[in-house]
Amino acid sequence: MTDRRFFLKAMAAGGGLLLQIALPGARARDSAAQGAESGADSGAWQANAMLRIGGDGKVTMTMPYVEMGQGTYTSIPMLIAEELELDLKDVVLEHAPADDKRYINPALGFQVTGGSTTIRAAWLPMRQAGAAARMLLVKAAAAAWQVDPLACRAQQGAVVHTATGRKLRYGELAGAAAALPLPAPESIVLKQPKDFRLIGKAARRLDTQGKLNGSAQYGIDVQLPGMKVAALAISPAYGGRLTGLDQAAALKVPGVRQVVRLDDCAAVVADNYGAAQKGLSLLALRWDDGPNAQLSTSDIVADMAQAAKQAAAKVRSAGEPEQALASASRVLEATYELPFLAHAAMEPMNCTVHVQPDRCEVWTGTQVLTRARAVAAKVTGLPEEKVTVHNFLLGGAFGRRLEIDGVERAVRIAREVKHPVKVIWSREEDIQHDMFRPYFYDRVRAGVDEQGMPVAWFHHLTGSSVLGRFLPPAFNNGFDSETVDGAEAPPYAFKAIRVDYTRHEPPQIPTAFWRGVGPTHNVFVVESFIDELAAAAQADPLAYRLALLKENPRAEAVLKLAAQKAGWQGPRDGSTGRGLSVQFAFGTYMAMVVDARVEDGEVQVRRVVCALDCGVVVNPDTVRAQVEGAVVFGISGALWGDITFKNGRVEQSNFHDYRVLRMHETPVIETHIVASNEAPGGMGEPGTSGLMPALSNAIFAATGKRIRKLPIASALQAT
Repeated sequence: MTDRRFFLKAMAAGGGLLLQIALPGARARDSAAQGAESGADSGAWQANAMLRIGGDGKVTMTMPYVEMGQGTYTSIPMLIAEELELDLKDVVLEHAPADDKRYINPALGFQVTGGSTTIRAAWLPMRQAGAAARMLLVKAAAAAWQVDPLACRAQQGAVVHTATGRKLRYGELAGAAAALPLPAPESIVLKQPKDFRLIGKAARRLDTQGKLNGSAQYGIDVQLPGMKVAALAISPAYGGRLTGLDQAAALKVPGVRQVVRLDDCAAVVADNYGAAQKGLSLLALRWDDGPNAQLSTSDIVADMAQAAKQAAAKVRSAGEPEQALASASRVLEATYELPFLAHAAMEPMNCTVHVQPDRCEVWTGTQVLTRARAVAAKVTGLPEEKVTVHNFLLGGAFGRRLEIDGVERAVRIAREVKHPVKVIWSREEDIQHDMFRPYFYDRVRAGVDEQGMPVAWFHHLTGSSVLGRFLPPAFNNGFDSETVDGAEAPPYAFKAIRVDYTRHEPPQIPTAFWRGVGPTHNVFVVESFIDELAAAAQADPLAYRLALLKENPRAEAVLKLAAQKAGWQGPRDGSTGRGLSVQFAFGTYMAMVVDARVEDGEVQVRRVVCALDCGVVVNPDTVRAQVEGAVVFGISGALWGDITFKNGRVEQSNFHDYRVLRMHETPVIETHIVASNEAPGGMGEPGTSGLMPALSNAIFAATGKRIRKLPIASALQAT
């Protein structure tokens, strides 16, 4: 990394060593340590993360990312501990406060955890920070012994003089190390992969013990003196308004303290959630359904199909695709539809707020700490410096907690309550008022030669732009990179390609990230249609793909590995089909082979084999866990995931009609990791994208029924 992209400052901190680390993209400038700490100088150097080594030897890392099950709170410390020569168990973690300047995510430009970017962003800076700290500590020990630093080595939290065996613990050296000049970035020497002790080795997660013994704290666990609990009901129709309620019966429920009425929701505040829920059920709420009172899914899809006929933004055009199509021996085309999807995280939406005249405190689990603070300041009218947001572990997020609507509603309710109040969404409210993965309507065409190989490829996407709303500057020239990811640059060598995008936003239905957005639909479309082309050419789906991957060795390698481990040509019974997919998304190459059985209209996913090349692997156990979680998430979405609208309302309400995979339905999942020294790729989302088409292709292999509209269960019933 260049000087301009890597900054590191050390300072004395209570007799210890404090390292401030700026990740790539940080707005950083050197200034005096005092200015950086106090923030008094608007041009002060700002840090993204802090590593502290106290005089007592305690090593504390302030985490710029949040833990939501993906293993961040283990993998990031592994990077520091590797270069600092520490045991992983000796690193203590704490949540970072809200601060866009210090904790910027370089991929998105503010403090955020998402997009499978964490390891990709932190890979070099965190290692460089650990290595720089190690160098300072070694120099401090060498000065104390009056020896050459080259005669010393760092080892298990101490510096050892090689010749004599003398040893000084890091805590004893921290104060002296802080007084030394920082090493220049170009002088920091990182370990070679052959010398790694931690990176690439399976590591026990640092957050496991707390989750097992109950000490781990999630937002929903917050307990405060005098705290009340609120249950809420939001307008069942999107865009509707509350016109009336009868609160007398609710207020008679033991424990109910008050009823809060807002323009589009009502809340009952009580001593406990049970009382609040009972009171809510007695409010006799009356609603004006508003402009979407008659809105249905069929209306939304009809509008989208019409929009797909209109002018589109050109995402990519190469190789004169129109001429290639005109000269093709045959043209095949298909239309694919993917539904709205809810997140259904295990921990429902919740937020605790205490609003006082001069300040506001928020306790929640969020992926966007500074946005949560900003919306609380906006609702209360307080300056942001008077708002404190306390972050917690997230009990599942999948993109849902990138949104701040839950914080906003909680603050609006809390303004009317004298006590701290914890607002908990019921499972029904959580699903019916989610912010959904967009509905997509895609048309694809391919011209093929006499052998059935594609000579022209056309892909027209129509749907919402989540990133266009979430980060407007990212929407340029009529599209954003996230929405077209997986479509703009598929892994195959198409001689001529054109990709277009039409942005179409459904009326007042909020769309959001969902363990991926663009790849979750684009990989499904691309890999489903490639399978159709292979079938039309009467070719083996594996051989057909490999013929198109000769210029993409990493994609070719994972596909071959997945097929070999799955026994692609091996035996299968008559009702079991085998399907596959290959993709490049989130910086990771991945292939999947799925065995699925279809019997009496029911699908049983029996085995999933995944091969991946995500570059350097930090913790292989985390990689496997991410694949397994993404596969389960993807099976749920592919088989049953479907949010539908009738009369402006979401028709699904709980797990009985928004079904998710059960433990006994979970298939055997195998993960095979390709050894690589390439830069790390993301792992949180690729598995979900790859699973969906591999499963639908397996259904075709088993039944001869081609799935062009998800969910699969509904498609099978319709045929």
